[in-house]
Amino acid sequence: MESQQYRWQPNHGWEPAPPNGGSVDLVLVFAGPEALRNGPALAELRGAFPGATLFGCSSAGEIHGTRVTDGALVATAVRFAHTRHRGAIARVGEYPGSEALGRAIADQLADDGLRHVLVLSDGLRVNGSKLVQGLENRLPPGVTVSGGLSGDGGKFRKTFVLLDGEPETGLVAAVGLYGNGLRVGCGSLGGWDPFGPERLITRSEANVLHELDGRSVLSLYKEYLGEHADGLPATALLFPLSLRARNAEHRVVRTVLSVDEKDQSMTFAGDMPSGWYARFMKANFDRLIDGALGAAKRSEAGLRHSRPELAILISCYGRKMVLQDLVEEEVEAVREVLGGSATITGMYSYGEISPFAPGASCELHNQTMTLTTI
Repeated sequence: MESQQYRWQPNHGWEPAPPNGGSVDLVLVFAGPEALRNGPALAELRGAFPGATLFGCSSAGEIHGTRVTDGALVATAVRFAHTRHRGAIARVGEYPGSEALGRAIADQLADDGLRHVLVLSDGLRVNGSKLVQGLENRLPPGVTVSGGLSGDGGKFRKTFVLLDGEPETGLVAAVGLYGNGLRVGCGSLGGWDPFGPERLITRSEANVLHELDGRSVLSLYKEYLGEHADGLPATALLFPLSLRARNAEHRVVRTVLSVDEKDQSMTFAGDMPSGWYARFMKANFDRLIDGALGAAKRSEAGLRHSRPELAILISCYGRKMVLQDLVEEEVEAVREVLGGSATITGMYSYGEISPFAPGASCELHNQTMTLTTI
């Protein structure tokens, strides 16, 4: 596999300039919403790589090597030696829910030799838990899944996904990778500390949470956020919820996508099952960096002693809010593990899709760093 990266910025153009008529198979595109939709970069990419599949989405920050940018477009052009690929799309409104979207994607990609599915979804209109459930229930055993929910910076208004055509809202897109020689590793870790008591989810509907311990969840969040409550929903990313089922030890983290003042409810990126327990979490800077390092080690372990050639990093926008000017430290931690030979790309997202570790089932995560190494 060969890869080359290009970055476009609104006031600087390309660095370096893409070739004219380059021969590649797949171009991964992560970009700020304006750069993806209204900048000239996408059209120029199509001209530079006329035979390639363009696959990507809008982000809340773009990863280019160990650099993190806002509002740029990062393109990673990949030429496979033996691996085949195929694209699939499903649109919100054409299927009866997010689980059906996942099943539709899986059905389009099902074929001999399928090894891995990279999936990117609208970040505001899709229930990520149900999407993953649909994919997992339909894909053949042994096929791994990773990806994420597209972002819109801190605006939480519209997100966009791209597969060859124009970027669209309400779109789920995926690329299937096929071939016996393909090795893919996945890993995910967080680094947040719990605080306060566990609270029972007493009223919820799918990914809409109404009450914890019989009390409005929005009022609880405002109590914890204090002066930061005016910045909802973005400031809620600083205080995600960890969930566990009754009598279970394993936890997943959920982050807020929107708030409903009239209903006093909050919509999360994934399911918030009634009867589960929730607990507030807060950031621990050192543990966030350690989480990124640990995710890289888990992902590399899945390659079975092969060295990674491409690494796709999808980290949560909430982590970026906490780390601020030091956000590149978590990407540098990943580079330390993977070494200098792997091309690194990715984004900051509204939700991360990945197995927790090699051999685990795929889940929707929030507030984690996830890696897909190929």
